[in-house]
Amino acid sequence: MPPKLLILNGPNLNLLGTREPETYGHATLADLEAALRAAFPEVTLAFFQSNHEGALIDRLHEAFREGLDGVVFNPGAYTHTSVALRDAIAAISIPVVEVHLSNVYAREAFRHQSLLAPVCTGTLCGFGMAGYHLAVRAILGFGF
Repeated sequence: MPPKLLILNGPNLNLLGTREPETYGHATLADLEAALRAAFPEVTLAFFQSNHEGALIDRLHEAFREGLDGVVFNPGAYTHTSVALRDAIAAISIPVVEVHLSNVYAREAFRHQSLLAPVCTGTLCGFGMAGYHLAVRAILGFGF
């Protein structure tokens, strides 16, 4: 059976390509999805984006109930504020890799702390959309 992963994106990532392109680039979320499908044809990929914290929590719970093999999660600004997302990740027993397009440590000080990183399998930041590819490879390669 092919591996099944969820690519989960949080607030404002629906605006990729138009939102602060000097920071996040010109590629859209649809471009990212197409690139991941092309790079990993052997993997069943599900994609979900929401600007709402509760919807992201619900989708994490669903990923666990569906028996997915892992989650690549860009929580956006919720990284720095959401105890609820932290608790949702801690409550599920599948690997979650936190991904950020920009290098959060080269930005404003409030972005330097992730509430989610301690309960995630790993964190990637600063590699742009390649970070998603690296996260998928990590989940597949390490067989968490």
